[in-house]
Parts: sequence; C-alpha cells; structure tokens
Amino acid sequence: MIEHPMPQTPPTIAAAVVTHDRLDKLRTTIERLLAEPVSHVVVVDNASSDGTAEWLASLDDPRLLVHRSDSNLGGAGGFSIAMQIARDRTDADWIAVMDDDGRPRPGAMQAFSRMDLSAWDAIGAAVFHPDGTICEMNRPYRNPFWHLGRFLRTLARMPLGKGREGFHLGDADYRDGGPVLAVDMTSFVGLFLSRDALMRAGLPDPRLFIYGDDQLYTLQMRRKGLRIGFAPEVRFEHDTMALQGKTGVVLRPLWKVFYMYRNALIAYRVAAGPWFWPLVPVLLRKWRRKAADYGDDAATFRAMLDLAVRDGLARRLDRPHAEILRRSGSD
Repeated sequence: MIEHPMPQTPPTIAAAVVTHDRLDKLRTTIERLLAEPVSHVVVVDNASSDGTAEWLASLDDPRLLVHRSDSNLGGAGGFSIAMQIARDRTDADWIAVMDDDGRPRPGAMQAFSRMDLSAWDAIGAAVFHPDGTICEMNRPYRNPFWHLGRFLRTLARMPLGKGREGFHLGDADYRDGGPVLAVDMTSFVGLFLSRDALMRAGLPDPRLFIYGDDQLYTLQMRRKGLRIGFAPEVRFEHDTMALQGKTGVVLRPLWKVFYMYRNALIAYRVAAGPWFWPLVPVLLRKWRRKAADYGDDAATFRAMLDLAVRDGLARRLDRPHAEILRRSGSD
C-alpha cells in the first residue's frame, strides 16, 4: 500500500502594523492586508491627529484589532504593543510586522504560506520601493563580526566606499525563486515571526523610540540561537523615499538624529562584541563628516550627535522625548 503524505495546513498569519499621522499610506496598507489571507490585522495608532482613529473606527472587518495610544510611543513602542497584542489576543502561528508605509505585494502571504518553514524561526521579506528598486534601508545582512569571510570582504571594500557590499545581501539574492538564505539582521518591514520565536525573543525595547529597534531585535534573536531566513519570493513594498546626501541619509526633523545614532551605538555593541571599543573612533569620524549634509543646521546636527554618543555609550535610554525635541529646536 502506497502512503501519500498529508497536505500541510497553511499557517495562520496575524499582521502587526504601527502608524502615526500617515493616513494616506495606512489606507493602502490596511486595504492590501485585508485582501490577503490573514487571520487578524493588529493596528497600533500612535496618537495620530490626521483622522486615522476615525477612519479605523469606520472599518467593519472582524479581523481588525485596533489599539490607540494616548501619546506617540515611536515605532519601537508601537511595535512592542502590536506584537504583544498579536501574541496574546490571537492564536496565529506567525506574526508579520510592518510599518504603515510597508505592505505585502499581492500574493506575498500565499508565497509565505507555501514555504517549508520547518528550518526557520523567522523569515524576512524581500523589500522593494513601489518602482521596483530594492529598498536599501531594508536590505538584510550577515553580521561581519560573526563571520570571518564577511569580515574580510568588508575590509577589502571599505577603501572603495563599498563596505556594505561585504556583508549585506546582494542584488542577485533577491531574484524570485532563489534559495532562502540565513541572515543575522532584517527589518520590521515584512518580518514574519513564529509564535515560538516571539515567545523566546520577547518584545522590542520601547525605550528605543525609533531607528535600530529591528536591527537590535533580530541581532539579539540570533544571539539566542533563533534562525532567521531571507525569502526572495515573499515580496513587500516600502513606500518611502529617504533623502540621500553625500555621506548617507539626511534626517529631518533633526530630533531624529539623536535616536538614529544613539541606537546605532547600542546595536553595534551587540554586533561587534569585543571589537566594539576599537570600532567607536572609526564610527565617530564617519558620523561627524555627515554634518556637511546639513548645511545651516550643521551645528545642531553636531550637538544632537554628541548627545546621542554620550547616551549610546552609556546605554542610557531614559532621556525624555520632550527634551530631545527642545534641544533639536523641533518643539
């Protein structure tokens, strides 16, 4: 008698979305998600003032779980709440995390459901801009401080200004039908977490506010032995066009500078381990050169960077957001 394998039951998926004052982008994301085979859509509204709460209240879909925060907790605070709700108020097998401007392309959830997930605790999607170009800020990587080959390739490319090519996934890795690759870091735009992985990894640290929370979270997952894969056939789009200067992203408003560099130092400490302190002077020289991209605001950039470095090296995460706004001239 020939035994036929039983067909696999597709995993149930809950989406977790964080939003703040971007109703136009949120509309598209929620409409896209509700057209996909998801069991729940958790939305954390970070005290939006643009009609988001009213629009969400007008939707009539039993899959929606909406939480409105009384204050803006930032992306990190929002993701912490959204992932907690998805964990505690749904029975989904997997939780897919995304910003309000990040969303699955049609068919992405079906592509994920068809995967053999037995070897993975988490899966990162391939993220593109709406025009089809790869979204650089969401490009996964292998931590060069944990992999000698990656480390050497990164060193070889640094004099050419192409150090990222040594440890980030390449364009060829995004080809549809390619293999699922092991990575150490992926972003919160299209990160699928198994329920067991979320239980073991815990929730993102809400004190990070914005920037680097996904990098730190996934690096810490790897340190705990959790397996993260990159699946090129699971495709997301990120409707963002960050302004690029001569030396990288230019952040506006300037209060964002503080969080970017404070959190980067905290993440580098996890990634670099014993190499962290020798690395710090290299990072500071590189970051200070970015002041040239800020024109008349260069002095404010330097002041926010200096504050970020002090808090990042001290691993201080309790500075009030109101103070950051005031110091940056954004209040």
